[in-house]
Amino acid sequence: MPRDTLTADRIVRAAIELLDDEGLDGLNMRSLAKRLNSAATAVYWHIKTKDELVRLASDAIWHEVEAPDLDTADWRTAATAHAGGMHAMLTRHPWLVQAFGGHLLHGPRQAQYNDLSLAVYEKAGFDTDGADRAAAAVFTFVLGSALAPAAQVSLNRRLSKNGADAERLMAEAMTSATETARQYPRLRERLGTTAANEYAAAPDSTFEFGLQSLLDGFEAALDADGTRGRK
Repeated sequence: MPRDTLTADRIVRAAIELLDDEGLDGLNMRSLAKRLNSAATAVYWHIKTKDELVRLASDAIWHEVEAPDLDTADWRTAATAHAGGMHAMLTRHPWLVQAFGGHLLHGPRQAQYNDLSLAVYEKAGFDTDGADRAAAAVFTFVLGSALAPAAQVSLNRRLSKNGADAERLMAEAMTSATETARQYPRLRERLGTTAANEYAAAPDSTFEFGLQSLLDGFEAALDADGTRGRK
């Protein structure tokens, strides 16, 4: 493919596909150029560094989070949909969770998400500072909730690439973790139950429970201040 047929947008789309398949460690200009049937030098013509490519790819996928309509939805419905959309997006693109820890991520789509988050909590009745804190708390919770699944994807990929038997190694690790858990009464009580079929797995609906608990807390705080307006 000649260089002049490449665009930054095409490169970013291909980078997202590569990141989804190979993770952050698998992203390099040579592999990306191969997907584009181009030369690495042609990619560099449009995007100069891997850090810049990760930033652009990360910002591009924020459009997948559907924006709730604040004119028709009450604040809590909007908050649930907005946070749930972010969680689903991070589940589809687990590399983004890791990218937050090693890259300076910013861009118009992420800014649009953050701006709408502030609008949601202002609609709930928070003042400017309160909306900042509420939006940040939910963002941090969603990001943390997606961390374990993202780490699992990364671990499985790393073990497999090293030629290791990932399934066997994971089974051995879970056996060891289970034996350790038997030493502690509350963990021991839960071993063998449906909820603990996978020792390291979170119980069903953990994300939903945590998010609704946060929103319950916000409502309680607003009620205590006498400022809540369920709009």
